[in-house]
Amino acid sequence: MKKHSSSITYCIVLIISLFIGSSLSAQTLTTSNRTIDQAFDIAIRTIDKNTTPEGIILAGGAYGGEWTRDCAINSINALNLLRPQVAENSLWSVTNDRRSVGHQYWDKIIWVIAAWEHYMVTNDENYLRQIYQCARTTFTELEAQHYNAQYGLFMGPAVFQDGIAGYDEPVYQKGNESTYVLDHDADRIMCLSTNCIYYKAYDCIAAMAWKLGITGEIYNSKAKSLKKAIRKHFYNSKTNSLCYYIDQNGTKHQYTEALGVAFATLYEVVSKKEAQKIIRKVYSSKYGVPVVYPSFSRYSESKPGRHNVMVWPHVNMFFAWACAYVDVIDRYYAEITNLAQLVKSSGGFYEIYDPATGKPSGGWQCGRLWDPLPDQTWCATGYVGQILYGVFGVKITPLGLRFRPLGMPNGKECTLRGIPFHGHTINLTVRGNGKGEAPKSVTINGEKGTNFVDYDGGVFINGRYKVINGDINIVIQL
Repeated sequence: MKKHSSSITYCIVLIISLFIGSSLSAQTLTTSNRTIDQAFDIAIRTIDKNTTPEGIILAGGAYGGEWTRDCAINSINALNLLRPQVAENSLWSVTNDRRSVGHQYWDKIIWVIAAWEHYMVTNDENYLRQIYQCARTTFTELEAQHYNAQYGLFMGPAVFQDGIAGYDEPVYQKGNESTYVLDHDADRIMCLSTNCIYYKAYDCIAAMAWKLGITGEIYNSKAKSLKKAIRKHFYNSKTNSLCYYIDQNGTKHQYTEALGVAFATLYEVVSKKEAQKIIRKVYSSKYGVPVVYPSFSRYSESKPGRHNVMVWPHVNMFFAWACAYVDVIDRYYAEITNLAQLVKSSGGFYEIYDPATGKPSGGWQCGRLWDPLPDQTWCATGYVGQILYGVFGVKITPLGLRFRPLGMPNGKECTLRGIPFHGHTINLTVRGNGKGEAPKSVTINGEKGTNFVDYDGGVFINGRYKVINGDINIVIQL
């Protein structure tokens, strides 16, 4: 009986500790917009619900965790900062024994971007050495197998677009009923989004090398050449536009790829002025920017293509991020507000929404309507990320965190609590609104400070450096 009683006691203690641990790790948002707040709460719960007992993030409620792009995007969006151990576990889980990045080849290089950011958050030198070697090996393999020297571009489908509904003819082969893109003629195409992440990944591996005291010049040089090739083949200065992809015959397909536009903007493949003009021309449905626009001829408003004109919220959040990055603030707020409303009406973060109705829908592909799938992680992390990096202006740097918020559109006070950072908890309050410029004033735990926190919890208060013990409460006036 005593043994049985002690087992019950142990279980009770374990349950209580898990509950306390969960509540301590949770983030809370308070703004003047209840819909925004509720969507944030659902997003945080979705992230934690989709984390396995082993600390691996799943792609969604109906998916596993085996997609490299999902692990990387979720880490970039929010996990690196808010759930760093989950991000690290997940990123390593999609490698080949940490020697090289695994799984679908064409967009797996995005892992390098996520891994470098993870280092910037953790400041772990041993981790940096490991990811540098993994990134080097992966680049060597991809350059040998998928680089087109004639164009100076990398070949393969667009980022995350593994369904053939994301491509028109001749990539899509009429009569071929397979939904998988590589079962069609897609191996030799060259896409905007994919080449943009290669460019950024070169920039990141160069930064890794320099940080380790190794010359990163070879990667800086490759990045420069790739950026030049992207601009040459995808950017049209006369029409202020970026084309989606170049097919296997060398024909350019002049669709708007929202994720490609976002990456070209965020990674500065195009200048700020160029990006502003491009973004202003991007079509938006009532419920947000579609992933690719306009519709391919085999689809219609009543039968919208799954990887074509549908609203994929993780793409919308990258697009919102790009809008904020180049001061197109109205479109930034429109995207996050749209997604919050979609979450409210649907009850959660679905993978895809119909652009005409705003209802969850898997879209059409190969003659059938796909089911909508709930609790999609990168939609939730994308939303959380845009609250973090947009409204509250969190900037991850190699030295620590800097804050340059946008605030809420009405300028009313908003507070984000519970950001974990090297044993500290950062609580942010923002008053007013702006465009990401330096704040008018900052207080830290009630004293005059600056908008920066280093890895030791060090801040500048009244002009002097001080390490904070305990919570770091920052109030920013815009």
